[in-house]
Amino acid sequence: MSNQEIAKIFYEIADYLEMDEVAFKPYAYRKAAVVLETLEEDVEKIYKKGGLKELEKIPGVGKGLALAIEEHLKTGKIKHHQDFKKRLPINLGELTAVEGVGPKKAKALYEKLGIRNLKELEKAAKASKIAPLFGVDEKTEKNILEGIEFLKRDKGRFLLGEILPIAKEIQARIKRLKEVEEISPAGSVRRMKETIRDVDFLVISQNASKVMDFFVSLPGVVKIWAKGSTKSSVRTAKGFDMDIRVVPKKSYGSALQYFTGSKEHNIATRRIAIYKGLKLNEYGLFRGKKMIAGKTEEEVYLALGLKWIEPELRENQGEIEAALEDKLPELIGYNDIQGDLHCHSDWDGGEHSIKEMAGAAQKIGYHYLGIADHTKFLRIEHGLNEKDLIRQRKEIDKLNQKLKGFKVLQGAETNILKDGSIDIKDESLKKLDYAIAGIHSVFKMDKASMTERIIRAIKNPHINILSHPTGRILKKRDEYRCDFDKILRAAKEYKVVLEINAYPERLDLNDQNIRRAKEAGVKMVINTDAHHKNHLRFIEFGISQARRGWAEKKDIINTQPLEKLLKFFK
Repeated sequence: MSNQEIAKIFYEIADYLEMDEVAFKPYAYRKAAVVLETLEEDVEKIYKKGGLKELEKIPGVGKGLALAIEEHLKTGKIKHHQDFKKRLPINLGELTAVEGVGPKKAKALYEKLGIRNLKELEKAAKASKIAPLFGVDEKTEKNILEGIEFLKRDKGRFLLGEILPIAKEIQARIKRLKEVEEISPAGSVRRMKETIRDVDFLVISQNASKVMDFFVSLPGVVKIWAKGSTKSSVRTAKGFDMDIRVVPKKSYGSALQYFTGSKEHNIATRRIAIYKGLKLNEYGLFRGKKMIAGKTEEEVYLALGLKWIEPELRENQGEIEAALEDKLPELIGYNDIQGDLHCHSDWDGGEHSIKEMAGAAQKIGYHYLGIADHTKFLRIEHGLNEKDLIRQRKEIDKLNQKLKGFKVLQGAETNILKDGSIDIKDESLKKLDYAIAGIHSVFKMDKASMTERIIRAIKNPHINILSHPTGRILKKRDEYRCDFDKILRAAKEYKVVLEINAYPERLDLNDQNIRRAKEAGVKMVINTDAHHKNHLRFIEFGISQARRGWAEKKDIINTQPLEKLLKFFK
């Protein structure tokens, strides 16, 4: 958990430095923060292993940043960060979470209006005090208020990408206890929901008190809500709660089914039990007082006359009926992806070279990797122009001559301009192995205009993939206003693939739209949008999202071998 805490502080320091218009340093802090977020080993372990020298070996962490990490590990704080907070006593994370409010604007809002937090920002926007301050129209205040309402809606929820690595680490720690026979996460984590409120664990153990003692003493626990003989509840430094329950071995399956949920799914399964003259709860499935199932989930579902249902499907969205009729989908597996087609390199602001990205992909076991750097309109990411793409192709061809059993493909993530045109000439697009198109500007358009804009891009004969198709950013920005059914029809007609973007802040498409795409016969691709080689592991989140949307291997093009994929694009 130290990695995430320090990364958050580094991001904030970068924002404070940006407010003061300090050059270069914000980039160094953000670069280190990205590395820390994706680092598999905890910095505390690295420090214990070799002190400052070992910390300095972390990519992007020099001596100064290593000292800052050491300071946090020893004191829980970084003085440089605390000094900034004293000078600007604002809730920076809260204010900059609102779309359109960056670090500099947050500073100006504090200095000119005394705004320190979300509540004060909302009050000022409602009183129309912000527009005159920045010389902008009333629409800006309306957008800020919309952004605040959006944040309120998701208050208290955390991204799956933030929570799952922590949950896995805690699960592994508890599993190492000799007293623990079995452990599983439950609730929304097990269902791989895109946002999580809290984390639940179920355990089989003959020594529950030992498990309880260990759980409430875990690193990162800041408050113990309750500690009992078989159940405990704690608050973590990250701000989310965790519960643990020790259950009897004979009831483990029924408890897992019950605490996995969802509530709606459980209501449906209990209704089936009642219809059959049975009683289903977390202790087991009973006929009268006799327990007839409960040891495993499979035997509980079987006794109800159902096929076992994958946790990702348990939302009462038709999975019960499909299980009754033996028509459950054969969901895409977590090892079915053969390559990632949306990765960024150091050509456009990504962290690593094409060679380094390819090496990381090979270690995962992929057979191909698609480099799809941004194109020229997106200047903030050093977007490539037509000449840059020619030079990049030469580098990729040279690299491919040295690779065996693996190929790097050249794509590009082009920009869909306001009128639906693409910011790279067709002559250049057709020389690529494939081309992606995405919206990266002018997000607020009326429904008809946005729909027409996207469809015009889909009609371009050289565009193969529509990236992050609805433009949402979880906990920050809602989907574009568009007619998704019309977009599906156009994608089907022009054989354009819709991306399931696995980046934890996006997870776009959502599960409902994935299901609609599948039913419409539109192919999809699961990509990470990686800007760092460690981001390639985000593929898990995209796969879980696809599974929640009932997607099968045949629905996802990058489950195919390279030859079939290239043939599909041609």
